[in-house]
Amino acid sequence: MSELVLSHVSRWFGNVVAVNDVTMTIGPGVTGLLGPNGAGKTTLMSMMSGFLAPSAGTVELDGAAVWRNTETYRRLGLVPEREISFGYLTGRQFIRANADLHRLPDASAATERVLERVDMVEPAGRKIDTYSKGMRQRVKIAAALVHDPDVLLLDEPFNGVDPRQRMQLMDLLRTMGDEGRTILFSSHILEEVERLARHIEVVVSGRHAASGDFGAIRRLMTDRPVQYHLRTDDDRRMAVALMAQTSVRGVTFGLRGGLDVEVSDLGAFAQGLAVWARRDDISLLEVSPSDESLESVFSYLVAR
Repeated sequence: MSELVLSHVSRWFGNVVAVNDVTMTIGPGVTGLLGPNGAGKTTLMSMMSGFLAPSAGTVELDGAAVWRNTETYRRLGLVPEREISFGYLTGRQFIRANADLHRLPDASAATERVLERVDMVEPAGRKIDTYSKGMRQRVKIAAALVHDPDVLLLDEPFNGVDPRQRMQLMDLLRTMGDEGRTILFSSHILEEVERLARHIEVVVSGRHAASGDFGAIRRLMTDRPVQYHLRTDDDRRMAVALMAQTSVRGVTFGLRGGLDVEVSDLGAFAQGLAVWARRDDISLLEVSPSDESLESVFSYLVAR
């Protein structure tokens, strides 16, 4: 099991600061690296994979520097966002070339192993130029896996992939994470990230904005009211009871029934809700946070 550790990492290009003093640890399992376009995700990926030197700070894999360390490169796999420029090669030839670059003792067997893993054995003899976007993504993943790395870095792997192929890629990444590999993928497709990785690292304007489970991150946002959705057997009476509480900032009736409640003091609300309902003989049928989604957390962090 491997860990990538970034300590006070910065990268600038002339007068432009792309990444500014980022510290984070990426461990085994699947982690999502999120940020709007221009946030510094690709620059971070390039430094983690050893293709770009930090201007300041360190990037280490299990205590060893990544930059200019060929032994570390053997344990890393990178799936870049850019398209494959060797479209005249077949999928098998492209993966075999990567196996040869790593000087694998049995490059042919390694090539066939990863082709089977990404379900590309049948079309492997066709030229990459004839592949769909999803097939090209799978070939890039196979090439990154051919030397069986501990760490796999993927830059926007779901871009332009149709829904069926996206599900296949998600299943593959999830399986590899369950095997104990360290998987980091960048994305701005929040729905897919929410389904694939609870742990997220958020980068905004080159800075590290948040880290951890996005539900826990939301609960730490004490400067923002919490939104809840309630269903009861008497929504009108419940609304009256809630509006009398200092911990409740506002109550509205939901478009599909129930109540949307804006809570300013989560602790007082959580302790008092059942008491208020019982006092007025109201049955609570549903109590659920309505803004603890990844989209809500991400939007708040970007706008902050």
